[in-house]
Amino acid sequence: MKTSTIRSNVRRARAVWGELPKNAMLFLKEFIHRYSLSVPLGDLQLLDGKWYVTHSGLLRIAKRCRCSGITTSIDRFASDTASRRWVFKAIVYKGSGEKGFVGYGDADPSNVSPLVRGAEMRVAETRAVNRALRKAYGIGLCSVEELGWPSSDPSASDNHARPAKSCASDGSNNGHPRLRDQLCLLIRKYELDPTLVKRYAADFCGTETLRDASRDLVEAFISTLAEEAAKDHAALICKLNSYNQLEEVKS
Repeated sequence: MKTSTIRSNVRRARAVWGELPKNAMLFLKEFIHRYSLSVPLGDLQLLDGKWYVTHSGLLRIAKRCRCSGITTSIDRFASDTASRRWVFKAIVYKGSGEKGFVGYGDADPSNVSPLVRGAEMRVAETRAVNRALRKAYGIGLCSVEELGWPSSDPSASDNHARPAKSCASDGSNNGHPRLRDQLCLLIRKYELDPTLVKRYAADFCGTETLRDASRDLVEAFISTLAEEAAKDHAALICKLNSYNQLEEVKS
């Protein structure tokens, strides 16, 4: 891969996640060089200092390598519709007539983000496909969609014992992904303008900046943003653009 391409990816990564540790930067360059992954296209995500490949990134690798097909099927013996637990089997065929690479994926309300509750079947299928693709093309990175979600909630005593954290900390809470990372995932998934999202968030939380908002308010905003993006993406874009117009009027 051209040096200029790696540099542009590094610049984009710094713009999204800030200055990166030396190890994270070295791994980023290696992943871009080895797998031709693209930060601007959303192929990689940085969560808690670790790199993860995305579903779209894996599909791009498969297309570039001329994958001949992917099949999926529900494992009905392992699945339980009553508890919304789904298990999928995926097979990736690198070429016609070749033996396929098998991957399994499971999902239920206890191991998916609250943002995708009710879509456990689709999550399970995506996880199965991701795992099969990683096996087929030798991708050593775990995919972000395969990450689970802790099922246990903090106890009331724990809530009283810990002081409320503001969004400024961006820290993880009892193993949950950081709020900043959740917001970045939504911005990339729905191709939203980060600056306008921050303005909307500050307005939603009733604070001067998003950094000043409490964790509870930020969590509520992320949930609202995900719902609006999934329900009517065009309407959300219009709402975000209105904050740009307000800023122009102020200036």
